[in-house]
Amino acid sequence: MIHTKWRHKDLLDTDDLAPDEVTLLLDTAREFQEINTRPVKKVPTLRGKGVVLFFAENSTRTKTSFDVAGKRLSADTFALSKSGSSIAKGESLKDTALTLQAMAPDIIVIRHSSSGAARFLADRLSCSVVNAGDGWHAHPTQALLDAYTLREYWQGDMGGKSLLIVGDITHSRVARSNIHLLNLLGLSVRVHGPRTLLPLDIHNWPVAVYSNLDEAVAGVDAVMCLRLQLERQQAGLLPDLAEYATFFCVTKRHMAMAAPGAPLLHPGPINRGLEIASDLADAPESRILDQVTAGVALRMAVLFTLGMRNEP
Repeated sequence: MIHTKWRHKDLLDTDDLAPDEVTLLLDTAREFQEINTRPVKKVPTLRGKGVVLFFAENSTRTKTSFDVAGKRLSADTFALSKSGSSIAKGESLKDTALTLQAMAPDIIVIRHSSSGAARFLADRLSCSVVNAGDGWHAHPTQALLDAYTLREYWQGDMGGKSLLIVGDITHSRVARSNIHLLNLLGLSVRVHGPRTLLPLDIHNWPVAVYSNLDEAVAGVDAVMCLRLQLERQQAGLLPDLAEYATFFCVTKRHMAMAAPGAPLLHPGPINRGLEIASDLADAPESRILDQVTAGVALRMAVLFTLGMRNEP
């Protein structure tokens, strides 16, 4: 595996990456995917390296896949949550980070509710920092695993394809990271969602904005639904969840209007019947579990690339 093209100490956002670096990560993930199919799913690549999983926000898929990824590379992984750390006692993010660095980890993977938290750490620590989601800002490994899933599904042919993102664009770090990355890879991106959940400057983004789901999905090559955080209704941004489902829930009827064989993606966890019809979530066009599988291989690629960056 070649890692000399990597030019960063950290992985903080997709807009920091050049096309060749994206290709490097996706190609490396493809090689690691083979390891995940073996009877013994472990290699000694990162033996002796320490990876801290610092999750100050709840997570199942991201945290578990980073943990599995580190262990399959033979790294030592250490999990830290907000409730189990001194953050719960009022310790600042800076002091927590400096405490962790004093334990000499090689990589810190952070998820935090504050936008910019990952970069805040990266600017102050000598070890590598991986952003596992910060506020509304970015979620680079989710976007990379989504790109990996699509590239595998389309057998490498991504240029000229189109993807529709449906849901809460304003509060979605997944949407932000995906929009930049997919544009970088030559895809055109459409978006559709309630007007109250679209950024005020959305028309300045490199996307096509649609006001009708039937029109948005027509002929599109892939569809991605976003998780609707139910607190948006409590904040008055949605009048009624049933109304959201009526106008924004993607069904088999909608997928029949997309390009033949168009895959359906979702970062999870899904709210069945709200974002995606339940029968569609289990249908052959759903690649949601493929995304979970891709997450392990892609995060193995990220940990390997950062963990080996200073090796001869």
